[in-house]
Amino acid sequence: MHARNETGHSLQGEGEGEGSRRRFATPLRIGIARINNETNAFSPEATQLDDFERFHLLDEAALAKATGRFRAELPGLALNAELSGARRAIERAGAEAVPLMSAWALPSGPLATSAEEALVERLLAAIDRAGPLDGLYLALHGAMRSEAGGEPEERILQAVRRAHPDLKIAVSYDLHGQMTAPKVHLPDLVTAYRTNPHRDLRKVGKRTAELLVRALRGEVQPTIAWRTLPLVFGGGSTLDFMMPMRRVFRLMKKMEKDPRVLYVSAFTVHVWSDSRDLGWSAVVTTDGDQALAERLAEEIADALWSVRDVPGPDLHSPAEAFALAERSTFARKTGAVFFSDTGDTVGAGALGESTHVLAEALRHPSLTTYVPIRDREVVGELFDRSLGEQVAVEVGGKLAPEAHAPLALEGRLIHRGESEYFGRHVTIDAGPAKVIVTEQAPYTLKPSFWTDAGLSPWKADVIVVKSLFHFRIYHVHIARKYVGVRSGGTTDFDAFRTVDFHEEVHPIDAVDDWRPADRRRRAPEQSAQRVRSTV
Repeated sequence: MHARNETGHSLQGEGEGEGSRRRFATPLRIGIARINNETNAFSPEATQLDDFERFHLLDEAALAKATGRFRAELPGLALNAELSGARRAIERAGAEAVPLMSAWALPSGPLATSAEEALVERLLAAIDRAGPLDGLYLALHGAMRSEAGGEPEERILQAVRRAHPDLKIAVSYDLHGQMTAPKVHLPDLVTAYRTNPHRDLRKVGKRTAELLVRALRGEVQPTIAWRTLPLVFGGGSTLDFMMPMRRVFRLMKKMEKDPRVLYVSAFTVHVWSDSRDLGWSAVVTTDGDQALAERLAEEIADALWSVRDVPGPDLHSPAEAFALAERSTFARKTGAVFFSDTGDTVGAGALGESTHVLAEALRHPSLTTYVPIRDREVVGELFDRSLGEQVAVEVGGKLAPEAHAPLALEGRLIHRGESEYFGRHVTIDAGPAKVIVTEQAPYTLKPSFWTDAGLSPWKADVIVVKSLFHFRIYHVHIARKYVGVRSGGTTDFDAFRTVDFHEEVHPIDAVDDWRPADRRRRAPEQSAQRVRSTV
């Protein structure tokens, strides 16, 4: 006869004495799920459930298919992401991976209350339908905001904990997540991406699942310590492979060479958040050694604090950016100059309807510039018109005209198409500017965005992207120069200065020591602690 654990699975073991290890007589069953959205709190457009449905919303069967071998977990974006990596790791360990659900929406405005409630209900229902589970791997973002206020990811974790108090939970976050005591302490295990731009999703899922399996088998005892800093913006470009952040990430890897250290994470936050405690964090997980975890978390926090004054990349006005492009003859002849429209970055939750860079492009007839812009009304007006027809429209500035004034545009309609991610689109040849007008916010991540619009990236002098970092991964073969363009809007880098922070924060204020803020911010964590599962 075998004892039964709290999840209903049979156990083998000979007691609870020191050093004893329980062994499961039947394979472990571990659920895998995702709820992911990076929220721009300053966007006037709420994120609805249909934003997830349009981009990525899978039930059990669909997720099982998407994470299967030779399948794309995120078609058009990533062949393998966290849940694919987790599933492979769980199965290689001789356990059963149980796909539950996956929800992902492009970065956008605050989550509608109805959408948040619906996603939580779907997750809980999927867990219930799965039958007895020993563990749960949950891929979250960490920077979600909601019309309901507070921290949506805290509420997701709390809902799972209330329904399944003895379930061992591992959570991975985006490194731009905002850490709070509940986000750190409600799970049994916390990990994060270690690359920016993010290119380690599958690896993070794999490592997190491996640690969860080891924890369930009693091979390790995850023990977490964290520190949070009154630091919102710093660290240069914050790219992991460039200084100064490369030094911090190397330190983290060095720490993990110690077998007692299970995972080290650094969080540099999504700056378009209205959290009054917004700030960078360090999270360290060790194998049962709390003192070591505390010491290393302190060391990583000091390393993060040491790069706070390193300025970010230079940003230029649209006029300055085009002047740079005109002087960059070699870059244009061998590829293209890429403008990152930092005020209208769809990849950070902007609306995608800014006209500032487009207006300047029309003033430079010597340069061929590709410019994406969102305007549902214009697409509706032009979609059924004849290709080759001359058109005159006003584009942009429909959703937030106070930030982006509509712009009169004349040109020839040269292409139309449809994308599952940003809806119908038309391309207008407006002389020096080739304008791709989309129904939804244009996420200019891959070169296929331009080819799907009937354009060859190789024929452009300047390509305007609504992205900060991630486009670089996919355009590296053609991008010869990167220029940050400050155009104002919902992803303006100064937006966080409007937040009423609980205390002084860098770089708004002169802050000498991060520790007083850390002590206050972590004070509530004791109330978030819970009795850990002994499974």
